[in-house]
Amino acid sequence: MIVEGTVLPIPRANIDTDQIIPAHYLTRIDADGMGEHLFEGMPDGAHLLALHPGAAIIVAGENFGCGSSREHAAWALLGRGFHAVIAPSFARIFHENAYNNGVVPVILPQETVDELMGARTIAIDVDNETLRADGGEPIRFSLDPLRKQFVLGGGVLKYLAAKIPAVRAWEAAR
Repeated sequence: MIVEGTVLPIPRANIDTDQIIPAHYLTRIDADGMGEHLFEGMPDGAHLLALHPGAAIIVAGENFGCGSSREHAAWALLGRGFHAVIAPSFARIFHENAYNNGVVPVILPQETVDELMGARTIAIDVDNETLRADGGEPIRFSLDPLRKQFVLGGGVLKYLAAKIPAVRAWEAAR
């Protein structure tokens, strides 16, 4: 699986889930329409999105997705067309929610992230755990092996649903 597209650079740390999707949208119980509210909690969020229309990959500072736990943040990213976030670190719960919903969370050293802030396009090869910025040399990263399968399967629920026939066959054989 290749995730590629133009880059939305956000050169700041501690982008919390309230900035990604404000709390008043948390009454929704599904992902429909979340993308239209992405970054409404960030003072310059609309401006950043307007400067990079159609971007598919975010490059951000450390501790991306900090704050309260909300799956809605991953839903909003996907709803706006973002399929990967590259950062030096992620808040633990956001990191899990990204994997569970099919967003690729790429952790790289700060120096590498700083260099990627200036990239126009990035192609992420999820299977081989490499990325290329502007067609340059490959950069290696690593994903948790099981959670990588969630991303490749479109999220944890789709991954698990694909296992149902094998589970039923196993049960029938017992």
